[in-house]
Amino acid sequence: MKSEAGNEKLRIDKYLWAIRLFKTRTAAAEACDKGKVKLNGDSVKASRTVHIGDEYEVKTEARRWVIQVSGLLDHRVQYTEAVKFYTDKTPEEEKQRLEYQAAVFYSGKRKTKIGRPTKKERRDLDEFME
Repeated sequence: MKSEAGNEKLRIDKYLWAIRLFKTRTAAAEACDKGKVKLNGDSVKASRTVHIGDEYEVKTEARRWVIQVSGLLDHRVQYTEAVKFYTDKTPEEEKQRLEYQAAVFYSGKRKTKIGRPTKKERRDLDEFME
């Protein structure tokens, strides 16, 4: 694959940014510095070299991840491509906790990136507002 890093060394901060766990590489490096990225329970530095098969615990603002490196990616690509370079091994209870939080904190606003309401949804909204 063109997007795989060959035999070159790949830093963990660059990898976490490339697979889209962090919005910026700086944020990924800061997470490493603050001890929010761990390999086998030990905090790792931003300069740590990533190897296929490594399993990292990553704590982002949104959630906790447990990922296993399945491919090396050295540049940012679309999310649909990026997910092919790691395996999400996050425990089910963590995923359920996130779903519960999302359900509890529903504000009534439409979710972003889903477009305008359909005609039926608009009629339902108008009926509700009367």
